[in-house]
Amino acid sequence: MNTNEQQQVVLTSRPSGIPQAEHFKVVRGPRPTLDDGEVLIRNIYLSVEPAMRGWVADEGNYSEPVAIGAVMRAFTTGQVVDSRHEDFVAGDYVTGLFGWQEYAAVDAATIIRKVSTERVPLSTSLGVLGLNGITAYFGLLESGQPVAGDTVVVSTAAGAVGSAVGQIAKLKGCKTIGITGGETKRRICLDEFGYDVAVDYKSAEFSEQLMQALDGGVDVYFDNTAGTISDAVLTRLNHKARVVICGTASISQWDPLPLGPRLNRQLLVARARIEGFLVLDYAQRYGEAVTELENWVAKGKLNYREDILDGIDQAPDSIAGLYRGDNMGKRLIQISQI
Repeated sequence: MNTNEQQQVVLTSRPSGIPQAEHFKVVRGPRPTLDDGEVLIRNIYLSVEPAMRGWVADEGNYSEPVAIGAVMRAFTTGQVVDSRHEDFVAGDYVTGLFGWQEYAAVDAATIIRKVSTERVPLSTSLGVLGLNGITAYFGLLESGQPVAGDTVVVSTAAGAVGSAVGQIAKLKGCKTIGITGGETKRRICLDEFGYDVAVDYKSAEFSEQLMQALDGGVDVYFDNTAGTISDAVLTRLNHKARVVICGTASISQWDPLPLGPRLNRQLLVARARIEGFLVLDYAQRYGEAVTELENWVAKGKLNYREDILDGIDQAPDSIAGLYRGDNMGKRLIQISQI
């Protein structure tokens, strides 16, 4: 490939549901040049998020949809190769919203932070110390507000966000109940992420096992799925329970939205609260979360898993793979060497 070119993943058509490989294409584009105040970054890891589904959707969302023909929006971590800003020099590792591409020239102000590899691997900057870990941290502690002795229930409990939520809840003295899919992930929840109870929603006995697990009620529900799983959990809310809506992974189509049971009465009786959570609302406090999370990881108090694909050609199908449940941990794509 010409040294003035790079590979990029662009959105070629608008999906009506979960984006598939056919909605993207790997193309060759120009390698960017720098203007004053900009930094040139060689991407090493590309992140894959369930939230990407919303980023490419036509439906109203919290950000403008990625344009057809544009590079796919994505968090990445890479290394500075050239800089026209005094705060960054060649060799620095940085993370930010740099897109599914090999190189990015970005305004220095858009870089989220420099990344150190002294205590933890570089890849963690996009997972347990990135958007996922920060989501777990603020979503649980700020919206869920757990106190010692609470029962905290987490859906997609083996995922990159859910696994961190469960462990942080344990660190705060809570009982944790995880909901996940498949016996392998159920065992991971128990053996690696320390859940007190883990229930497999694919099991024929799921409903019975879930109700047994929730016998003492729910104080905090961290919801990553919506749908019938959440319908069941919400019937067991304790007095003054808090429900954090972080994701809706079980909903394959948003138009029309599926309608579940009406919750008005049980919310009234329990005096419970349901709150939507978006990590971008805490952008000014990311450093606070990263410091705490890094300490926990370095001390072995916070475990994590990563599912790393090899090469930019893996990107088009990677979002669909998340929704199929292919990954066993935070999904990343490595496109160059550290």
